[in-house]
Amino acid sequence: MSKSQKRTRLHLDDGDSKTPATKSTVYGGDPYPSHLRPTSDECRDVRDALLSLHGFPPEFDSYRRQRLRSSSAVDGYHTHCTMKSEPLEAANDEKDEIEETVLDGLVKILLSQNTTEINSQRAFASLKAAFPKWEDVLGAEPKSIENAIRCGGLAPKKAVCIKNILSRLQSERGRLCLEYLRGLSVEEVKTELSHFKGIGPKTVSCVLMFNLQHNDFPVDTHVFEIAKAIGWVPKTADRNKTYVHLNRRIPDELKFDLNCLLYTHGKLCSNCKKNVAKPKAKSKAKVSSPDDCPLLGFSGLV
Repeated sequence: MSKSQKRTRLHLDDGDSKTPATKSTVYGGDPYPSHLRPTSDECRDVRDALLSLHGFPPEFDSYRRQRLRSSSAVDGYHTHCTMKSEPLEAANDEKDEIEETVLDGLVKILLSQNTTEINSQRAFASLKAAFPKWEDVLGAEPKSIENAIRCGGLAPKKAVCIKNILSRLQSERGRLCLEYLRGLSVEEVKTELSHFKGIGPKTVSCVLMFNLQHNDFPVDTHVFEIAKAIGWVPKTADRNKTYVHLNRRIPDELKFDLNCLLYTHGKLCSNCKKNVAKPKAKSKAKVSSPDDCPLLGFSGLV
């Protein structure tokens, strides 16, 4: 089968496990109850090590400030979230910034699937330039939407997914808006978004964490491979079960910072990139200087 044929067979499932997900495996009890890692202390140590190495990733600053302002933030979040990073005063200076709508956030996440961050950003900017209002997208021909987001890859599938979301919102809610999700519980949001074709658990989790300021822990490719490499889940774990396990084990107040840092580290660390590219290959990297991957100090990567 050619590469182009393989590409056309890709299903827009936001990169989750190829094993069909059920509510019991995605949103149910811990699939690995005897696996007692990560511990709270270990999560904090990894967070601190990556924060010391990278600082807090600037691309997530606006979402972080929203969490600081959000009434849904848990008590003590300020203490944990601002450690070794920007002072709280800096976050307060940005309180007049425009908050991203939930619908904008959802579409951005959809466009980020199976492509680079730069290309997905270009695709969203191109879509908004061609169609300033979501009503314009709903009324547009699928081919026109495809052309607008082509630079993000998988344009035909993503265009259909976006169109389906807008059509369902219009028919069921009477308006193209997802702000009503802000008043729902985590489980209600998961149930609501699961009704939209093409939206999988990782996309739902990203919306929960970034746009709704809930304490959820998305599992993308980088987080998944690092979690397996350092022994936070069994080597045989799949993405869906990893999501459930990590969300039960990682303290709520650490989830946002730790997730952003693991994602960033997975992109920048040559050692962890090897694990993503060849997840079955054992890394031969050794700790020889302060510049080496700090995760080498945790079992699994040494």
